[in-house]
Order: sequence, then structure tokens, then C-alpha cells
Amino acid sequence: RSQESRERLSVCSKLCYAVGGAPYQITGCALGFFLQIYLLDVAQVDAFYASIILFAGRVWDAITDPMVGFFISKTSWTRFGRLMPWIMFSTPFAIISYFLIWFVPDISTGQVMWYLVFYCAFQTLVTCFHVPYSALTMFISREQSERDSATAYRMTVEVLGTVLGTAIQGQIVGKVDTPCVGSPFFFGLTNSSVAMEELNMTHDTGSLTDTRNAYMIAAGVIGGLYLLCALILLLGVRERRESSELQSDEPVSFFQGLKLVMNHGPYIKLIAGFLFTSLAFMLLEGNFALFCTYTLGFRNEFQNILLAIMLSATLTIPFWQWFLTRFGKKTAVYVGISSAIPFLIAVVVLDSNLFVTYVVAVAAGISVAAAFLLPWSMLPDVIDDFKLQHPSSHGHEAIFFSFYVFFTKFTAGVSLGISTLSLDFAGYQTRGCSQPGQVNFTLKMLVSAVPVGLILLSLLLFKLYPIDEEKRSKNKKALQDLR
Repeated sequence: RSQESRERLSVCSKLCYAVGGAPYQITGCALGFFLQIYLLDVAQVDAFYASIILFAGRVWDAITDPMVGFFISKTSWTRFGRLMPWIMFSTPFAIISYFLIWFVPDISTGQVMWYLVFYCAFQTLVTCFHVPYSALTMFISREQSERDSATAYRMTVEVLGTVLGTAIQGQIVGKVDTPCVGSPFFFGLTNSSVAMEELNMTHDTGSLTDTRNAYMIAAGVIGGLYLLCALILLLGVRERRESSELQSDEPVSFFQGLKLVMNHGPYIKLIAGFLFTSLAFMLLEGNFALFCTYTLGFRNEFQNILLAIMLSATLTIPFWQWFLTRFGKKTAVYVGISSAIPFLIAVVVLDSNLFVTYVVAVAAGISVAAAFLLPWSMLPDVIDDFKLQHPSSHGHEAIFFSFYVFFTKFTAGVSLGISTLSLDFAGYQTRGCSQPGQVNFTLKMLVSAVPVGLILLSLLLFKLYPIDEEKRSKNKKALQDLR
């Protein structure tokens, strides 16, 4: 009992730990929802090159996760811990590179390279923050219940971070009226290019400058929050070396550990299921702003619709934490993730209606909350199961977390690159007041049909995941005996 008492975490410690998850979600949400429409309609990057930026940035982001996981496994313990120094030194550089993503350089050539370089730089630096932070879950306590509780705190704050990211970016940018350009077909075929050029000259200068300034103001506010959350984490959480060590621990090399991790069946089945789930929600996230603006026609409302999704997700995180405790994590996966399917179908089948769209947004947020909470709640169970099968191998927590993020980010990069490229092929018009029918059809596929198919596939894969509540209880008792 005295040992369990020492392992219990205070509410203050859990809150400080949870706050550390906000920077990744705040910046990730702002980039996920707004970067595509920013590149296309504000920076006015060609859709083909925008697809390259989004694809390359996401893929590079995925590659950096196992790289950082490898270097963390080689990092020696310091008086601050093994993970905390990574968080400490990456923070200021991440903030600078994030701000420069939202800056439109006054250069005639090299604009694509500018966004590619700073997008990849930020993804590298935020990975140096997030991978050690994710692995920190295993170093705050040895008690499974305490880690689950801290994870619930973390997921609540992270979803709140998505609300902040959506609110700050959306409300600041949404206050500015970004001018659109009418279709050249309205001006007659012979003089269409002249008319388009005149329309650009009369509408572009003032309002578009205001829009660009609004994006930079939002980036400055989000950068300040990033710094504040990092300081709270560093000052309020103690990394405990003994929390993840067993009595028989002996060091194993990174590549030996990687081979062991990738041969662990429950881990492969878990990441396969959440791979397609994450892919579905990232496709929805990346294209939803364009879908609301052009397909539904809510140009001045999309930031509020996004905010409704994130607020709903935040408020339902405690419900899903109770649900998985009461009915088990696998049941929570089936119920939580599948609940999005009817609403994703409804948003494209029903006629464009603002009230219906808000109802769908709130309902979708409930499913988003489950998709946020469950992977991070189930990964520690997989690691515990791995420890029982390989009691002489330790220090691989970063590998588990980094490769899970690697697979989800890599596929997200591929999907976002292909989705933006498909909009280019469909005839997307930069800053158009409306889009061709092919573009609207493509957007419907990207936010409804494709995500629904991916969710159904993920639910089939979760049937193969072997760690149910009975297995979790047996593992907990066996780990206590081993320690």
C-alpha cells in the first residue's frame, strides 16, 4: 500500500503533465484545418505545388518520429531526466519556425521552397517535443490506473488545445473578409483573362494584406501559448527513472528493440486499426474548411462550425473516459468511432442547411473525442504486455510511441498530398467565389465517402486486437509480481 501511495500522482502533477500536450494539438489543429486553404487562397500557391508542400511536410514529419525515437533511446540520463532536455531545447526554435510558416515572403521565386523548408523545420522541432512527451507517460508512474488517469487529463487538455487552435486561428482570420474572384466565364470568353486580371488588381491589395496580417497575429498568439505550456510542463512534472524499470532490466540495443517491438502482435494490430481511423479523420480535417466554404456555401461560418466540432469533442472526453472504464476499451472503440459514420453521410446527402451542419458538427465531435483518447489510452497496455513477454528488455517506450505516430503521419501525408492534387485535377480555382462541379464532388468524397470506408476497415481490424479487460487485469497483476 505504501508503494502504491508513492506512485499516486497529485491532481497538480496530472494537470501540469496534461498541459504539455496542448502545444502539439494547438499548432497541429491550426495547420491541419487552415494550412491548405492558406496556401491556396492567401499565399496563392498553385494547387499542384501546395500538394507537394503538404505531402512532403507530412512525410518528413513521419520520418522524424522514429529518428527522434532512436536518438532519445541513445540519450543519457541527466539531472533533468532523459526526455525533458529534448522538450526544453526544441521549444524556442519550434516557435520561430511556426511563425514563419504563416508569413508570406515578398519574393517572386522560391516561395514554394520557403514554405517547404519552414514547414519541415517546424515538424522536426515539434517532433522533438512530442515524441519525448508521449513517452513520458511511462515515466510518471508505474501504476496502470495512474497512467490511465493522467492520459485522460492529457486527452482533455489536448482536445481543449484543438479548440484553442481552432478558435484562435479561426476567429482572428475569420474577422477579415478575404476577397474571392468571380469565375471568368461571367466576363465572356474573349476578354476573360483581362477581366480576371482587373478583378485581381481591384480586390487583391488591401483585403488580402489584412488577411495575411491576421494569419501572422494568430501565429504569434499560438506561439506564446506554446511557450507557456512548455514552461508549465518543465516546471510541474518530474520524470521518474524508476517508474518504467523492472527488477531484471538489462540494456538492449535500439535495433534489437525495434525488431522486438515490430514483432509484437498486439502492437501491430493496434496501430493497423488506428492507422485507418487517423487517416479518416485527417482527411476530414484537411478538407473540411474548403468543403464548408465551397460545397456547403458557408464562407463566413466555417470557423464557427470547426469550433463546434472541437467544443463537442472537449466536453465528451470525460464521458469516453467513464465509458472505457465501465465497458472496456475495445467496446469504446467500436461505439465511439462508428458513431461518426451516419453524420458523415448526412452532411453530404442532405441539402445545404446551416442548422443541420451544426448538428452534424456536434455529433461528429463526439466521435473525434473517442479517436483522440483511445489510442493513447491503449498504447500503455500494449507496452505492459510487451514487458511481460520481454522482461529483460527495457527503454523502448519511445520506439512504441514514435513508430505509432510515424505510421499515422506517413499515411496522412500521402492522403493530404493526393487529396490536394485531386482538387487540382478537378479544376480548383484559387480564391474563386465558387468552384466547378467536379471540385465539389471531389470534396464530398474526401470528407464523407472515403473517411466512412476507412472507419469501417479500421473496425474490422480492431476485432483482431487481443488485449481485452480480462487480459489487462492479468497483465497488471503479473507486472506487480515481476517488479
